[in-house]
Amino acid sequence: MNLVTAHDYAWIRTSPLFRHMLEGGYTLTLIRGRDPREVLRAMKAEPRGTGEGTAGLIEADDAHRAEVDDYGDDSYVAGAFSAPGENGDWTLVLGFDGGLGITAPCVEELSKGGRVVAHSTNGGKPIHLFHWFEDGELRTTFEGPSSRDGSTPDELVPLLREVGFPLTSGGEHDESAPDVDRKAAVLALAERLTGVRVTESLLQNARYELGLVPEQPAEEWTGVAVDITDAHGERLYREWTYEEIAAASDRARTEADAPVVITYDEPPAMDRSEHEAAE
Repeated sequence: MNLVTAHDYAWIRTSPLFRHMLEGGYTLTLIRGRDPREVLRAMKAEPRGTGEGTAGLIEADDAHRAEVDDYGDDSYVAGAFSAPGENGDWTLVLGFDGGLGITAPCVEELSKGGRVVAHSTNGGKPIHLFHWFEDGELRTTFEGPSSRDGSTPDELVPLLREVGFPLTSGGEHDESAPDVDRKAAVLALAERLTGVRVTESLLQNARYELGLVPEQPAEEWTGVAVDITDAHGERLYREWTYEEIAAASDRARTEADAPVVITYDEPPAMDRSEHEAAE
């Protein structure tokens, strides 16, 4: 039985490699039952040969960024290799992508008949995300472990507690429990779900299949949601559809284009007695 906990990943805080990943933003994805080249093809990545270790991956990605010379371009070089895990080999994909991650449709497809586990950080913000897909379905995702989403958001609660997250048995934040290095706990959770032990030497010494992942087109949006909880626990939640926002924008534009009418109120005329008194 795999009893790994956050303590087993304490090494990330003294690792120059992991510091580079956190500062620039990364996505680490584990896919069961697919080989590295198959995964890169599913990502629509253009083959870029191989790279020796993370040094080769970083060199290839840096060279691509120098070629593009466009801060707004989100394309990046990803590296993939096979690693032993639960029920056979898994493909590990590492990208210094600012935490963008593999697109949801691609991950859903790759997880059909298998499992995909991914975690990421978007760099200096920071936002830390975790995703677990099973057979084409997003089962659990979270930024903070007490605010989970997905088709089975509570299924991982026992594992989350075992690896060290301060949660009650019901999945709420447990203020009485000791705090934990949440990134280390996420890596431990990923190992529990995949059987793949990620170490600094595993990442540094692997031979990566490299692929240039193209910039993804912006997704069309259908609405906006505001979900805010204040310090007193009061929640404000409101959704607006695209149609509602467009209608409000049209009204505002019409009002802004309407002619401005200025009226002047004359003082009331004084009656004769007041006029004579004034003289």
